[in-house]
Amino acid sequence: MKAGWVYMFGKVLIANRGEIALRVISACREMGIRTVAVYSEADRNSLHVRFADEAICIGPARSAESYLNVPAVISAAEIADVDAIHPGYGLLSENANFAEVCRASNIKFIGPPPEVTRLMGEKCTARQTMKKAKVPILPGSDDVISTESEALECARSIGYPVMLKAAAGGGGRGMRICRSADELPTLFQQASGEAAGAFGNGDLYMEKFIERPRHIEFQVLADEHGNVISLGERECSIQRRHQKLIEEAPSLMVSPKLRAELGQTIQRCMKDVGYWNAGTIEFLMDEDGKLYFIEMNTRIQVEHCVTEMVTGIDLVKAQIRIAAGERLSDIVTSPVAITGHAIECRINAEHPEKFTPSAGTITAFNLPGGNGVRVDTAQYAEGVVPPYYDSLIAKLICQGKDREEAMNKMQRALSQFVIQGIHTSIPLHQKIFADPEFRAGKFDTKFMERFFDRQAQDSEAKS
Repeated sequence: MKAGWVYMFGKVLIANRGEIALRVISACREMGIRTVAVYSEADRNSLHVRFADEAICIGPARSAESYLNVPAVISAAEIADVDAIHPGYGLLSENANFAEVCRASNIKFIGPPPEVTRLMGEKCTARQTMKKAKVPILPGSDDVISTESEALECARSIGYPVMLKAAAGGGGRGMRICRSADELPTLFQQASGEAAGAFGNGDLYMEKFIERPRHIEFQVLADEHGNVISLGERECSIQRRHQKLIEEAPSLMVSPKLRAELGQTIQRCMKDVGYWNAGTIEFLMDEDGKLYFIEMNTRIQVEHCVTEMVTGIDLVKAQIRIAAGERLSDIVTSPVAITGHAIECRINAEHPEKFTPSAGTITAFNLPGGNGVRVDTAQYAEGVVPPYYDSLIAKLICQGKDREEAMNKMQRALSQFVIQGIHTSIPLHQKIFADPEFRAGKFDTKFMERFFDRQAQDSEAKS
């Protein structure tokens, strides 16, 4: 065996569905790795099932009985005799218990160690860890808030408005904005109840609420030998109900100096906590341009594609190679450079105005193409969008030499993206990319509220 040789996996199971499952299968196929898809009865005809080398049904349509069923996933992995499991995003990707079961079953989990997932996934602990590493954090509670009286006392010390947030989980659930002591008890009960229902954990913590922040996140890669690199930031401020709609890289508000300084701080922190694999550190930027840590996602992100486009680094392949024991110096062989600008639209199966889910059969499907245009999807003509899962059905990513060119490509690509038979968010995206404020980069996480107000005013003026 030659020096420096690293064993590469022979077979990987993808514990996910939809576009991310197909994305991982594609990366594995290019690396010469065989793949095993798991699927629910509702996903029997999905493309990730068709393109994997093997496929195993693990249960009924409901995620709790299939994709979130740890014994079923592990049984499939053992039956198929796989070397590793890639969890994708969502579902079991940040479940430390699942990572521990993988370890106990002698199956490599393609992600961070369960101890670190647990440390950084519990938001209060993550805040404390970042604070010790001198990463700026928002004023907030030092620990979990268990009672209404604790919440009232904490809010008095921080100053209203404050944000109540679930200590476990994310995606906008278990979150409430509170602007006065009078409304805090009711909002506390609502947030705690929602968090308990969504994540099985009703614990909350509290942060100072910034009225018009920008949402900026930094992508990191770390190997199992203590090496960490930052791949720059993504701007994710275009959101509706705390759900991201559009992401781009780099951010207009992050200077090269800030990117380098914060990247070095993050690298030091991730090394100190023993992190490895891909991860994302999320920040809010206030009106003065100051960044504050809010949480970490210990997995690949939906929006990882824009980072891939501007750095040229395949993050999914990097995840797999890191999990196999390779060093970052063999994976990223030159200094990370940001080239051009990339923007991603999340195409959801939902009504573009009512925002209600739109399940059903796709009767026509045409993907845009051309230089600098990428589509990640697992849908096709006559494919079925089931009502049981997340509404994301495709990601449209466009890259240009600058933001203007990327936006123009996106407008053209959106006009050529045809999905019939169901409602999608494409018409909404087209309106956003025609909006003067968006095109000028004048936005924050409240942009969509103002956007809908302008749309309503324009409609009234025309009637």
